[in-house]
Amino acid sequence: MDLHLSTWEEVEAYLERSKGIILPVGSTEQHGPNGLIGTDWICAQAISCGVGEKTGALVGPTINVGMAQHHLGFTGSMTLRPSTLIAVIHDYVTSLARHGFERFYFINGHGGNIATVTAAFSEVYATSSMRPGTNAPSVRCRLKNWWEGPGVKALSKELFGDREGSHATPSEVSVTYYVHPEAIKKREMAPIGAKGRDFADADDYRRLFPDGRIGSDPSLAAPEHGKRFVEAAVKDISEDYLRFLGQA
Repeated sequence: MDLHLSTWEEVEAYLERSKGIILPVGSTEQHGPNGLIGTDWICAQAISCGVGEKTGALVGPTINVGMAQHHLGFTGSMTLRPSTLIAVIHDYVTSLARHGFERFYFINGHGGNIATVTAAFSEVYATSSMRPGTNAPSVRCRLKNWWEGPGVKALSKELFGDREGSHATPSEVSVTYYVHPEAIKKREMAPIGAKGRDFADADDYRRLFPDGRIGSDPSLAAPEHGKRFVEAAVKDISEDYLRFLGQA
């Protein structure tokens, strides 16, 4: 059930049986020579829709531009400042909390979002704690990175081993090729991108990782692999989401 395809009356009826909502969050940034710029939000959205179908959860609008300043050295990448993304998430949550939502489950597709989204949750909780009066509805937020579930990790090891890397990975590129087979790209590239190192701003990142990859070989990506990753992630995350709903 998608929020944007629902009427207000349908959402009101949904709240009579559940106070939870799934919110996909990703990024619009380079993903190496053959990865789509929308990779992170495409993955988050596809997996969120699968979890919604499996659990009966409402799925909210995708936040498709994240905190990705370090990718701005590559054409087409976009970013929100950390303070902007914090404000966006805060306002999404507080808007929906007004209607009676209490459990906000963010399915994330971009590692660069983690610190900022976590900080946004602190802003949400501060707003709740500082609200006049007592006995306000309990608001809880959780961030779940789709690639961290046990099923996804096992599949990545099986298919790609040490060629997975940490950015522009064959697993995430495979998911996008499964969702958008019409956009599959074929490119010649070195087997493994430059290994991971600490970086700061966009120029530093581009200097260290000139083709955008970090330790990965996305030439291994295939739509049939992407289907398996989506199925594994949906299974892992659906179980966690239902546990989250049941927490006091």
